[in-house]
Amino acid sequence: MPKKDEGLSGVKEIARRANVSIGTVDRVLHNRNGVAPKTRERVLAVIREMDYKPNLLARRLASKKVIRLVVLMPSVSGDTSFWSIPLQGVRKAEEEVRQYNITIEKYFFDQDDPDTFLEQSREILRKKPDGILMAPDFVRESAEFCNKCSRLGIPFVFIDSDIEGQNSLSYIGPHLFNSGYFSANFVSYILRENESVLLLNISRRIYKYHHLLRKEEGFRSYFKENAINTRIEKIDIKKTDIATIEKKISAVLSRHKDIRLVFVTNSRVSVVAQCLKRLKKKLILIGYDFVRENVRALEAGDIDFLVCQKPGEQAYRGIMALYKHIVLNEQIEKVQFMPIDLITKSNYQFYEN
Repeated sequence: MPKKDEGLSGVKEIARRANVSIGTVDRVLHNRNGVAPKTRERVLAVIREMDYKPNLLARRLASKKVIRLVVLMPSVSGDTSFWSIPLQGVRKAEEEVRQYNITIEKYFFDQDDPDTFLEQSREILRKKPDGILMAPDFVRESAEFCNKCSRLGIPFVFIDSDIEGQNSLSYIGPHLFNSGYFSANFVSYILRENESVLLLNISRRIYKYHHLLRKEEGFRSYFKENAINTRIEKIDIKKTDIATIEKKISAVLSRHKDIRLVFVTNSRVSVVAQCLKRLKKKLILIGYDFVRENVRALEAGDIDFLVCQKPGEQAYRGIMALYKHIVLNEQIEKVQFMPIDLITKSNYQFYEN
């Protein structure tokens, strides 16, 4: 079994076996010119045979070059604390990689204002970082930003949602369609005949938020593919204040007495819980994300189920993917889907984001 070898002794052994100088081995290892093709292949064959791994971390520690990573994500809003969780994941990764001369700058944009995204993306491009972790909330603006990054050779990782056709280093997050599909599968075991579902998309820019629509698509597809005739009543709510949400919900519940379950496609499910409580409507309530306001409602019995997909771990893995790619020259998985977890009042104490 080949033994891993590191440092100068490993280079010497490669040179001996390939019958070349140490300088030639060094040029091959660093992919520099000045080595004949046949000689290069002979050296590479020995490297593969020895399973040689140069001590990249030692080199990084000795190097004075600072690698600059940036994070571009929504700021925490008054509506939901969701984005505080990925930020915790970034900080955890930051603690682990800072010893290798890696810095992480954080840029935040308003989820409801694409101009803030454009402003921050322009500032990032001006600084030309070595890698970017981003949440591509605005599809068109994100695609333009990614195209510019690709032209500059800046690797970027997506979290929370993906954009098709972009050459990201990796997407780390939920399979949005399957997330909705899974939720519908679960719901189908709860509903009785002649009972219907209220599906709520709550966002100021619903039609710009492709991740909500993909979840809805998956949810509907389950019922269609399995020939289940459950009626799905949908409301798109673009004003996110509690008074507007309560008014919209009240109107649809007064028209459709057969609604037994409410499915909310994002983390604003705790606001819906408040509305149902004020309306004195006891319905089964399912929504997304293990954020503090949702957990409190889950504890109180106002939310029945939370679908969770570890946003903190998404961000942590995203930073580590950039680190492994830039520092360790490792291959990174193009897609890393997160598990789809179902959290209840009985098991939430054991869950971590």
